[in-house]
Amino acid sequence: MSDTFFDLVPRPLPPLLSLVIPIFNEEEVLPLLIPRLREILNTLSCPSEVILVDDGSSDRSIQILLKESESDSRLKVLALARNFGHQLAATAGLDFSRGEAVILMDADLQDPPELISAMLEKYCQGFDVVYAKRTAREGETWFKKATAWAFYRIMRRLIHKDLPVDVGDYRLMSRPCLDALQSMRETHRFLRGMVAWIGFPQTSVEFIRPRRAAGETKYPLSKMLLFAWNAALSFSPLPLRLIFGAGMTLAIGSFSYGLFAMGATFWGLDVVRGWASSIAVTCFIGGTILVSIGLLGEYVAKIYEQVKERPLYVVARTKNFPPKA
Repeated sequence: MSDTFFDLVPRPLPPLLSLVIPIFNEEEVLPLLIPRLREILNTLSCPSEVILVDDGSSDRSIQILLKESESDSRLKVLALARNFGHQLAATAGLDFSRGEAVILMDADLQDPPELISAMLEKYCQGFDVVYAKRTAREGETWFKKATAWAFYRIMRRLIHKDLPVDVGDYRLMSRPCLDALQSMRETHRFLRGMVAWIGFPQTSVEFIRPRRAAGETKYPLSKMLLFAWNAALSFSPLPLRLIFGAGMTLAIGSFSYGLFAMGATFWGLDVVRGWASSIAVTCFIGGTILVSIGLLGEYVAKIYEQVKERPLYVVARTKNFPPKA
């Protein structure tokens, strides 16, 4: 999305800045993350809160969060009843945020907190979305870099033409933008695509993505592929259109071959008769039909899950949040 707008209205720093950080089994990185956060927050010129969302961790993450929050009321702990996944944990944190500007970031310190000041500068210029764009990745294999490069560009074609490439969930959103995002309550969520779809003036700050500070990645290739699959099905009818195109191609090809066979027989040409080719074509067409049915089933399953209208997440406990009115 273009970052050139002629109607940007400068504004002051937000009266409250919210940081939302989903956490799943990050006991190794939390002792590094929280001091970094405190150091950055102490330099900001606006009040802040940090919403730490424990997404059903099975390690000591929740114990560390509760202990750290005892001495710092800015740290607010939101513990979910089980593991709901990164996108729903992020949604829970966004729902509980109170800031006029909200920053969503990961816990592994590959989203450097030092970018917060640059994001706030863009916010004060009038931008409603400021996302962190990766210009390089430290400490990753060529395979990981290649698959990440392909992921973002395929998602851009499948989901939305304004979906920025090489951009994760690390971004600042203004309250009007967040209110629009919160009105979208679909079960299967791809927050990056949803924010791009909403619109609003958007721009970027660039950074070199550092190595993971500690622990292991929670997004191996298998999860990344599943994430891309869910995002594509949730946001785009293109897979259905591709299957329709493949079916039309097969139908036209089969009809053309039938005409050819009839003509060859009529003119007395030598026609090779054999079962191998027939079986191959039959299996290919049958496989295509089964894939098509399976793809339709995926869409129907997502519709089924959506119409049940279950809550997106369940909160088990909170700490340092103000009491409900």
